[in-house]
Amino acid sequence: MTRTIRLRAWQKRALDQLSASSGPDFLTVATPGAGKTTFALTAARQFLGRRPHARIVVVCPTQHLKHQWADAAARFDLYLESEWAAADGRLPADVHGVICTYQQVATSHAALRAVADDGFVVLDEVHHTGEDRAWGSGVKAAFEPAARRLSLSGTPFRSDTQAIPFVRYELDEARADFEYGYGDALADGGVVRPVYFPRLGGEMEWVAPDGAQLSASFDDPLDRARSGQRLRTALSIEGEWLPTVLRQAHEQLMALRTGSDPAAGGLVIAMDQDHARGIVRLLRDRLGVAAMVATSDDPDASARISRFAASTEPWIVAVRMVSEGVDIPRLRVGVFATTTSTELFFRQAVGRLVRWQRGHGRQRSYLFIPDDARLRSHAHQIGDQRRHNLRKRDRERAEPDPAALDEVPQEQLSLFAAISATPIAGSGPPVPHHLGDDEPDAGEADVDDEALTLELAPLPRWAGAAVDAAGPDTADGGTVDRRGERRRLRDLNADRVAHLVAATGMSHAKVNAELNRLAGIRRITEASAAELERRLRHADQWLTRR
Repeated sequence: MTRTIRLRAWQKRALDQLSASSGPDFLTVATPGAGKTTFALTAARQFLGRRPHARIVVVCPTQHLKHQWADAAARFDLYLESEWAAADGRLPADVHGVICTYQQVATSHAALRAVADDGFVVLDEVHHTGEDRAWGSGVKAAFEPAARRLSLSGTPFRSDTQAIPFVRYELDEARADFEYGYGDALADGGVVRPVYFPRLGGEMEWVAPDGAQLSASFDDPLDRARSGQRLRTALSIEGEWLPTVLRQAHEQLMALRTGSDPAAGGLVIAMDQDHARGIVRLLRDRLGVAAMVATSDDPDASARISRFAASTEPWIVAVRMVSEGVDIPRLRVGVFATTTSTELFFRQAVGRLVRWQRGHGRQRSYLFIPDDARLRSHAHQIGDQRRHNLRKRDRERAEPDPAALDEVPQEQLSLFAAISATPIAGSGPPVPHHLGDDEPDAGEADVDDEALTLELAPLPRWAGAAVDAAGPDTADGGTVDRRGERRRLRDLNADRVAHLVAATGMSHAKVNAELNRLAGIRRITEASAAELERRLRHADQWLTRR
């Protein structure tokens, strides 16, 4: 039985504060890479220790994150069903809960309300519910009867016209019950990497949607619409600006891979699917480098991301697929090649590069950005926290500038045409892998992160091996794949049904109904592993009699 978990100091403080809170709602804002998942699953385990018959519901923004949460939960001996659907009926008795997306909540809130009643709900990246009215109303309808609602976010909250469900507001701003920022994590050491922002200027020419032919560098002041057109021109596949940035980023990645981190990976965030595929061609034709691509129109995108995370391949190019919460710790270099320029999206991109890896010593990451005023402003805010905390290990924090520049509005692009994008040598910082050499190394050593050991209450349904949150392995050398076992049993049951249909001439529906009756279940989706095994035995006995 899992008894102990290794926690970072901030996770222990947050758990203590959560335990001491009296209301059902608790909002934790913690920087990407700090370990929000471990914190939330530890809290869920403690809750089940007190209420053994309750269920857990985890809600996240994407399908890929569902599988990531399920894998993490398995390391806590928690079986959370990531393939749940409202049509499946009751949860099997040996399942601790479900993982679903906010889109599923919007369409299945009545079924989820029954699961969450008096249970523990984790709302991952909860700020998404303020962006979509259907998501927000679904969350409120589904989880109002929950005993505890733990909301998580990795990005700072700002004033917003849409309230986020189950979040406390003061003067129209969402207020966290516990906050652990990027600066806090850098000061603690061994939690996140410091990120640096090489940037490159350029001279761009383009035809605007109104037919005007324009030319401007990143130093020229432009209105929002023209700034967006200039940025889109710089990122054009046909120009020379983007290939130059890709070459610099690849040189930086190779410097890391030939040094202390041979598995270091790079991420290019593209504008759209055609742009992503064009970047893959540039990497191949200009640099001789193969890159994986993950776009939203690819049904295998989630599997591609998982394969890339487990591989040593150098580059992945993505369109909004490798976003908040996606855990690829080996990412060390990024290229921001998208016109999405909000502070929220920029911070999410930075968050893909900050995850600390034990045993790698001093770690720095690099996000290559256009020398655009909006992106430069976002980078300065993060860079100020980095510089402050690498030079001063005190506990005082300068509040980041709450001002945020909105994304450039979408415009009619039918008449837009990029003519040229020429990089300007010497713009921005010096050669990438010399960046930050004047920075002291404080906070960058591979130090122990003040790990604490916490005893976990035993789970009511099954035993498992001890877990160390620092890695995915259990004490006996592997995790129990309960989802894999259930899939195996369902496949075996389906195989037996096919044999029985052939042997008896009965329909699939009649064979399934008879096996369900013999096993004492209503439907196979509601069956526990033990009930699936019992159903399989009845099928084998039936076949033996034939």
